Amino acid sequence: MPTDDYAYRHRIVVRFRDCDAMGHVNHAVYFTYFEQCRLTFWRDVTGTASPHTRVIIARAECDYRAPAHFGDEVEIRLKVGEIGRSSFALLYEIVDARGGHAIATGKTVMVSYDYAAGAPIPLPDATRALLAHLRGGV
Repeated sequence: MPTDDYAYRHRIVVRFRDCDAMGHVNHAVYFTYFEQCRLTFWRDVTGTASPHTRVIIARAECDYRAPAHFGDEVEIRLKVGEIGRSSFALLYEIVDARGGHAIATGKTVMVSYDYAAGAPIPLPDATRALLAHLRGGV
């Protein structure tokens, strides 16, 4: 992913609890890093923890590139991917904050969801406009 079109960047120092017996960040923790980035992104952009609507994660994926270790500072970069009728994708890249080398990439597909009806709903116009703006007007 190019580094010039990220909508948001979030830094985290790897905690001892994030590491496994092998001394590197456990694979499941990367999804927590994506989540931390996503939640701070929404709070900074909208003032709340969600994008004008309740969402569920329909898909989450991560490709591991290199290990991170206790005390490392990592930067999680986020950009908006595809925008559908009721869903949108967020794309992530985790890099070493000092050296800039890739540690992991990932993607979450978020679905606007009506919990009472138990079904997806169209993205609100405000959410769609915000996402399009953050994606670069696409």
